[in-house]
Amino acid sequence: MTNKYFTPAFVVIFTMQISLIFAQQTPVFANYSYNTVVINPAHAGYYENTDLTFVNSGFFNAVEGSPKSMGLTVNAPLRSKHMGLAGGVSTDEIGVTTAASFFGAYSYKIFFDSEYGQGRWWAYDPNIISFGISAGGTLYNEDLLSLGIENDPEFQSNINAFVPAIGVGILYNRDRLYWGISAPNFLGNSLSSERNINFKNPFYSYFGYRFFTNQFEEVLINPSMLIKYVSGAPLQADFNLMINYLNKVEFGAGYRTSETINLVAGLHLGANFKILYNYSYALKEYNNINTHGIILNYRFGKGF
Repeated sequence: MTNKYFTPAFVVIFTMQISLIFAQQTPVFANYSYNTVVINPAHAGYYENTDLTFVNSGFFNAVEGSPKSMGLTVNAPLRSKHMGLAGGVSTDEIGVTTAASFFGAYSYKIFFDSEYGQGRWWAYDPNIISFGISAGGTLYNEDLLSLGIENDPEFQSNINAFVPAIGVGILYNRDRLYWGISAPNFLGNSLSSERNINFKNPFYSYFGYRFFTNQFEEVLINPSMLIKYVSGAPLQADFNLMINYLNKVEFGAGYRTSETINLVAGLHLGANFKILYNYSYALKEYNNINTHGIILNYRFGKGF
């Protein structure tokens, strides 16, 4: 295929893929370990101090219309150890489709172990359950007229819609084990300003295990798994392994069942700031769009 026809054909193919997998309320990132509150509001107030995270992927791609995602989250505990707040904004682009989303989240935590009465949620081994709720919305746009497709009524007008969202989630932590389940948009498109889109409600379930390799607690290893279910689409699972050395270096790898390999590696620059590089490699030949991204994470107070 010549370059003359490659770009428009690519855009059309990706637009068709969006129709097949349906519009989604939550942004798609290679790894949710650094901004989990995006998919589960129960993570609000997760850390001892306010945490800022910026994530992007795909903006260095050379192919026009390839997927691009960017998000900024703020996660903060309140004075009461039982409550937390979070918020975020994000953008997704793929083909001629763009979605700009925002949300605010609140969580309430219950401590089960009396010996942790003076402890906090961020302690390494509390026995805690956290309940979260979020509210927000998405500005959804499909610039179909830019494709220049004639004689097809589906492509004769652009789509612009605002879709409100309410999400819920639960997070449980006991010793080194954690588990969460969430529905970031259980309303679907029921309150959408337009009826010609089909927003689906994704469900997430994930769990992981944290452990040190020796008594000196130099190397922390965190294997985890995330399952995503959307009605009408194949079940998706992420398998990840993260390794942290003395809060100076961390790296990891993951596999997504949509046949994507995700790699991440980065450095801690001082006690409060870390920067990581993310690379996603698509195994499918017809969808071989590999993406680069960065993760910037700043933690106030004592930092990491």
